[in-house]
Amino acid sequence: MYEVIGVRFKKAGKIYYFSPGGLHIEKEQWVVVETARGVEFGKVVLANKQVSGDDVVLPLKKVIRIANQEDKDIIAKNKELAHKAYEVCTAKIAEHNLDMKLVDVEYTFDRNKVLFYFTADGRIDFRDLVKDLASIFRTRIELRQIGVRDEAKMLGGIGPCGRVLCCSSFLGDFEPVSIKMAKDQNLSLNPAKISGLCGRLMCCLKYENDHYETAKKELPDIGEIIKTPEGKGKVVGLNILERLVQVNIPEPQNTLEYSLEELVEEGYIIG
Repeated sequence: MYEVIGVRFKKAGKIYYFSPGGLHIEKEQWVVVETARGVEFGKVVLANKQVSGDDVVLPLKKVIRIANQEDKDIIAKNKELAHKAYEVCTAKIAEHNLDMKLVDVEYTFDRNKVLFYFTADGRIDFRDLVKDLASIFRTRIELRQIGVRDEAKMLGGIGPCGRVLCCSSFLGDFEPVSIKMAKDQNLSLNPAKISGLCGRLMCCLKYENDHYETAKKELPDIGEIIKTPEGKGKVVGLNILERLVQVNIPEPQNTLEYSLEELVEEGYIIG
């Protein structure tokens, strides 16, 4: 077992494990840690806890220190510099007539690198742009192309449900979402109704998908002939969430609704 803390570097970013190095660190505290990208500043979202070796990537990097006011001032200054860098880069993109959209700019904690995040429909030859930016900022420059889902996560916004986007508020990772999930949930396949601000299928289609898949395995298929207390009938409708089965009984002609429990307990489903 290893003692770790969980740290996030962005509001809804991934959680990374670090060794507390003997420090007792509370949730919501800020820490300075060593990462593959250099020294970084992050928020503790998981206080000291024990995890198995299968849950961590060894060797664990240690927490350098609990953040002090000087560290917080550096972050505030970095954000100010990033805002100015955004304006400069936007102007340079227009100057070079590049078909790309700048989304965000980020300084690393120690300011040894500036990261520019952008979206574009295809590959962009930005070598001249990098040269210009390097001559202006006198530090390492990295241009990173991201997808539209990552753009929505960075910029945030309000979804069709009226709430703040899941990706920008709490989702650490994007999970695959397919049109089959919408079909299984009997949702309208109108792209405008099942797409998020990013133009891709809404992440929330995944939330109830496991429940629907389990229910579909338990329920009979539409068109299947089953036995009911009123005799044999054809399944003509399903309410998957409430596990209700609508059955058309030919004699007398009638459509009745049964709960899955009613059919299973009495052994009427013959499949």
